[in-house]
Amino acid sequence: MAPSSGTYEIGPSDGSLTVRTTKAGLGAKLAHDLTLEAKTWSGSIIFDDADLAASSVEVTVAATSLAVIDFSGGVKPLSDGDRKEIARNINEKALQTNKYPDITFRSTAISGQADTFTVTGDLTITGTTRPVSLAVTVGAGGLVTVLATVTQTQFGIKPYSAMLGTLKISDEVEVHATLTLPAP
Repeated sequence: MAPSSGTYEIGPSDGSLTVRTTKAGLGAKLAHDLTLEAKTWSGSIIFDDADLAASSVEVTVAATSLAVIDFSGGVKPLSDGDRKEIARNINEKALQTNKYPDITFRSTAISGQADTFTVTGDLTITGTTRPVSLAVTVGAGGLVTVLATVTQTQFGIKPYSAMLGTLKISDEVEVHATLTLPAP
């Protein structure tokens, strides 16, 4: 079911925005696959059901708001100390949040049908802007699901590694968002 035409202001009260990392390398069994959630974000969707190409999307994420909400794998559970260390690595090394506090996305094109479409746009992370395509599905009750794959090195991010590179995070991360559109 396609949403009604209108402007939608969105944020955490309307859904979730997560990033899923996976482990790689010879030491992968020691590490965890992580799900991080952006706790602070906002956006605007202008949706035109008569002319999908006239629609647009803008989203801004506070990079420091990314926090581990789930994990799998590893030889032991994540401790509070582990979570703090992950946050420190994300903020200080990977995303350099003191220099680049926001992650932004601005659409440049939208194509497809009103309930399944592709949003192409410019994603800016760590001051580097690259084109990204989002696969969007609108389901029953206006539930919107968004999926994208982001390659960290394309944004100047060196994926985390330890133990001389035998334990590392995969270069590609999966970005997933679900939201229920508020009234326009």
